[in-house]
Amino acid sequence: MKRQLIAAVGVAAMVVGLAACGSDGKSGSSSAAKNFDGKTLTVWLMDGSAPKGWEDSVKADFAAAYPGAKLDIQTQKWNGIGQKVTAGLSEGSVDVLEIGNTQTAGYAATGGLLDITKDKTDLGGADWAANLNESSVLDGKQYAAPWYFTNRVVTYNKDIWTKAGITAAPKTLDEFYADLDKVKAVPGVTDPLYMPGQEWYTYFGLLTSEGGKFAKKDGDKWAGGLSSPEAQKAFETYKKLQSYSATAPKDKDEATPQQKDVFAKGDIGTIIGLGWEVPKPEELAADKIGYFPLPGKTADKPSSVFLGGSNLAIAQQTKNPELAKGFLKIALSDKNEGLFAAAGSIPNKTSLNSKVAGDFAKAALPASANGAITPNVPTWTNVENEPNPIKDFLTAALTGDYAAAAKKADDEIAKRLNTKQ
Repeated sequence: MKRQLIAAVGVAAMVVGLAACGSDGKSGSSSAAKNFDGKTLTVWLMDGSAPKGWEDSVKADFAAAYPGAKLDIQTQKWNGIGQKVTAGLSEGSVDVLEIGNTQTAGYAATGGLLDITKDKTDLGGADWAANLNESSVLDGKQYAAPWYFTNRVVTYNKDIWTKAGITAAPKTLDEFYADLDKVKAVPGVTDPLYMPGQEWYTYFGLLTSEGGKFAKKDGDKWAGGLSSPEAQKAFETYKKLQSYSATAPKDKDEATPQQKDVFAKGDIGTIIGLGWEVPKPEELAADKIGYFPLPGKTADKPSSVFLGGSNLAIAQQTKNPELAKGFLKIALSDKNEGLFAAAGSIPNKTSLNSKVAGDFAKAALPASANGAITPNVPTWTNVENEPNPIKDFLTAALTGDYAAAAKKADDEIAKRLNTKQ
């Protein structure tokens, strides 16, 4: 396959999983009779993805299932990974690779990934959660396997909330607003909730809860969805939440400045963030931090969330398809996928949810069940490129006319999604 056939697509980060396959992690007895001497399977994983013990466990299972074969797991850096993946898929220098879940469709559409539709059941795919597996499928074909994921939760300062007289986590948005009003009255608190105006991931979850989407298919074209009634309802909730942010800028996102650094100062009541945005113990003691899912309008389920994470895929150019599929089956076994759950990620099937450990992950788990991903279209990465029209829309809507801001953003989203690769 020529390099020009594989578009350069950026890889997004972060994290919830629901694995699949046999709990023993073996690929089947038929492989034991074969000779794999001299064969090497090259696997690219991103820095910081696999939890402690996972790689050793997978290597041991692989060696037992494929005697004589070498498993070469290479850790890649995020910086410049899009170009490296493009080259690797084109040149055949990688067999199995980790890909951000919102970017998988882009690599699949340009011919870089092997179609594993017929292998899904053998890989344990019958048990993969549908919303986690969505990003691995394009045009009805399976091009990857869901690996690990996470989502945002409400993270709060226990000391401040205790001073506010709050003794239990809110179960509805109205209860959350009432709690934030109490936090606002605590002396020394600057923001009951620090949420900058361009925190589009939180808005995505609210939009999904209302049944809306950033974009929908209109015939053979894509159209932006921010002018819809569902999007406007979601924005009203978003605007209400953002109103509790006295110091958070309306024209910046959660990384400018990093909200974890703001929260660590100790005068912020609450943030909505990912696990890595929790301050280090030396910045703010772990026992001073609590977590709960962002409530929904009713107590029966929390607000939806954006599911961030990674998939595992096999390169179309692989010379070792049998070994590659065997690696996926081992990597996604209950035993090895369970290591992700124990380390604080959400597993790729609900039968492993009981293995989820850590206060943050346990708070993230309830919302993951009704979480979603951005539109699963190969050109979605165009929308996230700066200047991100969704971020600009949120700032404009918070400070001006909603309808005009939504129309402008919808036009730009449609333009970017309908651009041919």
